[in-house]
Amino acid sequence: MNDKELLEKDIFSKVLRAGRRTYFFDVRATKADDYYITITESKKFTEEDGSYHFKKHKIYLYKEDFAAFNEILGEMTEYVINHKGEEVISERHQKDFKKESDYSEALYQEEETTTTSSNSYTDINFDDI
Repeated sequence: MNDKELLEKDIFSKVLRAGRRTYFFDVRATKADDYYITITESKKFTEEDGSYHFKKHKIYLYKEDFAAFNEILGEMTEYVINHKGEEVISERHQKDFKKESDYSEALYQEEETTTTSSNSYTDINFDDI
C-alpha cells in the first residue's frame, strides 16, 4: 500500500442520500495516524441525452476545529428550526406551494375579476315585474 492509499483510507463512513444529492461523511487517518473528517457532497446532473455526471465538493475538517464547527452548526440548525420549524416548504417538495407574491397576485386577479363581472350586469328591480 503506498502513502496515498494509506492517506485516503476510510476508518469509518456514513452516507446520507437526499434527493439528487448524496453526502458522504468519512473519518480518515493522516500519515501520523491522527484522524480527521471529510464531508463530500455529490450532486447528480442529468443531460438532455439521458447521460449524467456528478459534481463533488469536499470539506476537510480537522480535530482542532471540531468544537467550533459543531457549535456553529448546532447554532445554525437551531436558528432555522426555531424560525421556520422542521417542515420543509419549497416548490420542489410541495406541488401546491405558492410564494407570497403568487398568492398576492392571485388575490389581485380574483378582485379584478369580481369587480369586472359585477359591472357587466344590468340592475333589475323586481318590483317592476
